[in-house]
Amino acid sequence: MPENRISASLAPADKEAVMQAIATIREKLPFLVDLTPEDRRTMLKMGDKSRAFVSKALEVATQNPNFLPRYFDLEEMRRDLEIYEDLYPVLLSLTQLQELVDDTCIAAASEAYAAALAVYSYAKASGDVAGLDAVIDEMGRRFNRRSKKKQSEVPVS
Repeated sequence: MPENRISASLAPADKEAVMQAIATIREKLPFLVDLTPEDRRTMLKMGDKSRAFVSKALEVATQNPNFLPRYFDLEEMRRDLEIYEDLYPVLLSLTQLQELVDDTCIAAASEAYAAALAVYSYAKASGDVAGLDAVIDEMGRRFNRRSKKKQSEVPVS
């Protein structure tokens, strides 16, 4: 059997506490937006170099507001940068946590699936377990594949 990377359980009270903590995070961040894939694709992205550029532009605009058009909202620019700076460490922490949860789910699922395959293999090989033929056949349907030819064939009248 492959290496066992995860052997854990999550108590119902702990699961509920985690879900409540996530709900609290959502409550504390009511301004979060939900972008469409098109929005994500077309919006400007700010990396480390752009971050320094934006900070410098805000500094220049703050010290020299006279060259800006009247409709330019300097305070909104300041708020946008401030919320970005406030959320960035949260994003890093949540990204790390999501990766750990994702990796743990993948490991647990892989181990469970490998064990299930072993059970199926042992059950098929034993052949003398009374009353399991129907269950083994049902489990085996997981591996049945229809060929594309069979699926696309239409009976001709």
